[in-house]
Amino acid sequence: MAHTHESGIMAARLEASKGYEEGGIPIGSVLVDRNGEILGRGHNERIQRSSPTLHAEIAALENAGRQKAEVYRHSVLYTTLSPCSMCTGAILLYKIPCVVIGENTNFKGDEDLLRARGVEVIIMDDQECKELMKRFICEHPEEWNEDIGEPA
Repeated sequence: MAHTHESGIMAARLEASKGYEEGGIPIGSVLVDRNGEILGRGHNERIQRSSPTLHAEIAALENAGRQKAEVYRHSVLYTTLSPCSMCTGAILLYKIPCVVIGENTNFKGDEDLLRARGVEVIIMDDQECKELMKRFICEHPEEWNEDIGEPA
């Protein structure tokens, strides 16, 4: 299973890098079904699309398209950064049972709420995820604070 998690985080990292290259916030996510197939992938596009809600996890869900409830209940969501309250809400709404997080050093979202609601939360402590996010925060502190809902 660790190999599966590694490939899922790698796919999410590729999305984060794509977002960074586009001038956006480097957070990536993929939704993977029980067979290990990627259903949807996405990256944070709040800056690129001037969207208040297009976080990486939401983009991955959107790009997966409409799925039957059973699909979500047997899937894993990979994300390069700990999910915020909005993304946590989507995970809970669709009853996604497992979230694999690249890192939670630069930002710790609502992991405790996920765990309290029975979601398995796995922290990979991925160095590449940490470094890319840290670089973005240093380069663009105003955009970062806006993304997490903090005053500039």
